[in-house]
Amino acid sequence: MHGFELLSPAEMALADRIAIEGGIAGEALMEEAGRAVADEARRLTAPGARIVVLCGPGNNGGDGFVAARHLARLGARVTVALAGERRALKGDAALMAGRWPGPIAAFTPAVLDGADLAIDAIFGAGLARPLEGAVAEMVAALARMKVPVLAVDMPSGLNGATGGVLGGAPEAVSTVTFFRLKPGHVLYPGRGLCGRIVLADIGIPARVLSPAGDRPAGSTALSVSTWLNDPEVWSAALGCPGPADHKYRRGHAVVLSGPAGRTGAGRLAARAALRAGAGLVTLASPPDALAENAASLTAVMLAEVADGAGLAARLADQRVTAVLAGPGGGVDQRMRGLVAAALASTATAVLDADALTSFEGDPETLWRAIAAGRRTPVMTPHEGELRRLFPDLAADRLVRARAAAARSGAVVVLKGADSVIAAPDGRAIINANAPPTLATAGSGDVLAGIVAGLAAQSAPAFEAAAAAVWLHGAAAARLGRGLIAEDLGEALPGVLANMAAARSRSDAPWTFRVCSAIASR
Repeated sequence: MHGFELLSPAEMALADRIAIEGGIAGEALMEEAGRAVADEARRLTAPGARIVVLCGPGNNGGDGFVAARHLARLGARVTVALAGERRALKGDAALMAGRWPGPIAAFTPAVLDGADLAIDAIFGAGLARPLEGAVAEMVAALARMKVPVLAVDMPSGLNGATGGVLGGAPEAVSTVTFFRLKPGHVLYPGRGLCGRIVLADIGIPARVLSPAGDRPAGSTALSVSTWLNDPEVWSAALGCPGPADHKYRRGHAVVLSGPAGRTGAGRLAARAALRAGAGLVTLASPPDALAENAASLTAVMLAEVADGAGLAARLADQRVTAVLAGPGGGVDQRMRGLVAAALASTATAVLDADALTSFEGDPETLWRAIAAGRRTPVMTPHEGELRRLFPDLAADRLVRARAAAARSGAVVVLKGADSVIAAPDGRAIINANAPPTLATAGSGDVLAGIVAGLAAQSAPAFEAAAAAVWLHGAAAARLGRGLIAEDLGEALPGVLANMAAARSRSDAPWTFRVCSAIASR
């Protein structure tokens, strides 16, 4: 997982401190950070460009002074402006300001006149209060004067933990950050303001981090609980078919169909579960929908299931390893009974759409059923469905998803352009590969089916959910504009093949790569 960890601003500060306590000079880290910023500025500008470096009063400003020095040495026309007094600078920032050989200009919008590029080194990811005063005026001027912005760590005014805007923030063409990304780089609206994100290796060793739950007693390593979604994070938990496998060994998923006239969502999900690798998929259909479903099924099997008791009888077969309830199923007592049967079985339950909304106003009944169940289920709400079950959760997406998972006891997939996958134990993964073409009817049904298909193959609930979200986005990216929900499952075999090929040939460390999945807005 090295390289895909996401660190909150507080965790990043701790990683810095651990590295420094381990013998790496803070001065050396700042020098490398500033050099990385200068390298990106050179990529963005022509030789001899006029570059304005806007420095803040902390270490972000220190990075800016380093970048200014390197750029001036390489022939750029550099102007440095400082928010605050030079004599107020401390530590490494003061040291780097002392190495800047040129003057320091007044921190006013006039300094931007004629600039080819502005380097925003005012505040980094740790900002926790709204911009005000001269800094707010400067940020407004950057937009008004249309000066291209290169952000250091994060555009000033963005909350590095949440991606929220604190009063205002410039829209950067590029952002250079260090060691590891922050949640604010991949959560909206922050992700839309960072532009191309470059993750620079500045010399902090990976050993300052340890996986969640894997921190040795007495260790000074930082325990990680948040990751960027990538096959590197979950592929080991998925496994792959073996030569001796048969269809039941690859898992049997049961997908619940809606009533007559509302069967399409269930069929979309069932076919997606099959494409995700489940050995068998059965569509459990109400009696009135059997003929409607039979007319459209081939590889997916069909069985009559009228109610919760009928589902319980079918799930008594221990070869059924996953069950999906919700898509097109109806919001009623029958659905509540089906959910109760699914949760009481030995199969991993995936609850989507109507399976969640049926418990609006009475979520405690659902939580009790989850607590009494044998396996951790997966819930896949969008924002509206989450509010119906958790009307009191009003924090940012990452906090909300974690709180929902902890309260419910389920893995929660909070769907969106920046889907968050959260486990009851506090682990979370943020997805960044979902293109806007996924905003089409039936897309969520396909996602739920992929989760069920992976869970059917004995993937743990958290990893199955994260993998499904990533595969869903990768399939959409492969298809491009014009995709419809039916296409997504059909694209999965190609995505899985490409993923396997890429893993076999990839040996480049993340810290030397541009996060291309986040570069497009």
